[in-house]
Amino acid sequence: MELTDSHGRNINYLRLSVTDRCNMRCFYCMPPEGVAHKAHESILSYEELLLIAETAVELGIEKIRITGGEPLVREGIVPFLSQLSAIRGLRHLALTTNGALLEKMAADLYHAGVQRLNVSLDSLNSETFSDITRGGSLQSVLAGLDAAEKAGFPPPKINCVIMRGVNDSEILDFADRTLTHGNSIRFIEYMPAVKQDGWQRYCIPGSEILERISSRYELQPVDKGAFAGPSRDYRIPGGQGSIGIITAVSGHFCSDCNRIRVTSTGQAKGCLFSDEKTDLVPFLRPPDREKLADALRCIVSTKPERHAISEEGYAHKNFTMSQVGG
Repeated sequence: MELTDSHGRNINYLRLSVTDRCNMRCFYCMPPEGVAHKAHESILSYEELLLIAETAVELGIEKIRITGGEPLVREGIVPFLSQLSAIRGLRHLALTTNGALLEKMAADLYHAGVQRLNVSLDSLNSETFSDITRGGSLQSVLAGLDAAEKAGFPPPKINCVIMRGVNDSEILDFADRTLTHGNSIRFIEYMPAVKQDGWQRYCIPGSEILERISSRYELQPVDKGAFAGPSRDYRIPGGQGSIGIITAVSGHFCSDCNRIRVTSTGQAKGCLFSDEKTDLVPFLRPPDREKLADALRCIVSTKPERHAISEEGYAHKNFTMSQVGG
């Protein structure tokens, strides 16, 4: 079975957030004080999240990525991941993490059936990393990356939000890492979630990132895999890893978007930057698979053709990235 939206795109990817809480405070993701804690009953239970996942797979979803906030801070996450990995018809289970707890949890995640990890890492400099995350430890994240590979994972993909005047001096340092490590370094353009005057000053277009890397290295295009995301991928000849460019602002990839997302409070969205959302809670309490399936089909059928962010501005309402699942 296939899920196809009104623009002819095959929707086979669900981003499922399990929490809006996080153990870091990255300045582009949430305010310094963090997000206001949701009441316990407003966060979906694992049983409810599993029902959404099972229903989505029955409709044609083949890949699920678990997100947050930071998913590893939620108690009971490993048994839940084991349940997800056992869903018949699910072909790919991935998880995005900031890596702070990965060193001690990597083996459990691997044995639970997670197939791929993405780790958010915006600096290889301890001081800059601490500034961006408001106190995070770079060494704990690097130790987590090592632990993931020792546990059996393929080298995790590294998500790096490049911001002018903040960490753009490290573009070549990250590129250098791909020579000796198998990670895919994915450079992501800064995207405004909360309205901020002059946010464009942070945004470095993907073309400039490529130009900087090309000033030192030859880059060869890399073919994408079956479940690859929106990045344009390259490899430095002889390197172990690869380099990806995600141009959410300067070069929309919406024509190839294959995803929907559900927040930890049960709000379903067809686009990260759309203000339209559907509350799935009425179909979960009490559970009604048929109505839940209808709601998910509706999210797909009304998925917008593209988001409205450009280098000139944006129109969506403010939100914190941790509350939507990135």
